[in-house]
Amino acid sequence: MGRITETMTERAAEFIWLTGSTLDQRRLARFRGDGDRDAVLTALAAHRTADGGYAHALEPDVKGPAPQPLSAMAALEILDEADALDQETAAPICDWLLSRTAPDGGVPDLLPSISAYPHPPWVEAPPQDRGGLLTTARSAGLLLRHGIEHPWLTGATTFCRKAISELETTHPYEVFSVVRFLDHTPDRTWAQTEAERIGALVRDGDLVLLDPANPKGIPTPPGYAEEEFTHPCEFAAEPQSLAAGWFSKEELAASLDHLAAEQRDDGGWPIYYRRWHPAIEQQARPGFTLAALRTLRAWDQSV
Repeated sequence: MGRITETMTERAAEFIWLTGSTLDQRRLARFRGDGDRDAVLTALAAHRTADGGYAHALEPDVKGPAPQPLSAMAALEILDEADALDQETAAPICDWLLSRTAPDGGVPDLLPSISAYPHPPWVEAPPQDRGGLLTTARSAGLLLRHGIEHPWLTGATTFCRKAISELETTHPYEVFSVVRFLDHTPDRTWAQTEAERIGALVRDGDLVLLDPANPKGIPTPPGYAEEEFTHPCEFAAEPQSLAAGWFSKEELAASLDHLAAEQRDDGGWPIYYRRWHPAIEQQARPGFTLAALRTLRAWDQSV
């Protein structure tokens, strides 16, 4: 018996219809099978900037009209989930990423223009002379998944392989991106070897909460919210992921049970990361709700 039920989905849909943006609602319709890719593309286009980037709170913590690499990454994720990531849709995003790429082949996670608009007070643009693994690895992984060819991806792949191989300390958000790259890079032998090493960093570094009933058992990573723990099914959002091999069947089952039980009375899933404005809660929860539904469905379908 699966964890996701029709009642659960209906409650989540009601929450998104009530609180979500047009894009959230189009994504919901696509998830449920009664929406199409063009509707998602139309809604996503409202966030596109004239130079091919993405802005306007596509990523809830990134406000204003200035495009950011994190927002481009978010656009690629939405195209991926809508089965709309192909050469045509990817090319303008890759062109934009290429124009912001550092000498090492990676792209910084944020540009200095982030400071001109409302943003989390603890967020600053990183040095612009080097790439960020969080944005570069996830973007490159999504493009590799769909067989996209572009000059940006060639340099980004080289950057990711080097940065991942040299990784000695990390944090959950960065690992999410590393996993996406490892899951889709063509060199499967290298990916498997690195996945085993990164999995050991996650477990040995207390970056994963294996027992949802005992959140006091591990500390939260530096810079994360007090109750912001990461569970096995967040690293392995689908059973085909290399990250699934980091955990036992029992650990994954416990995390999936916990995820299903996290649905709130209003039908949505909560967020646990650091809030910097009351509006962020409402703006971010529809996306988190869709992510929870996708993870639960992916694992249900594997049974």
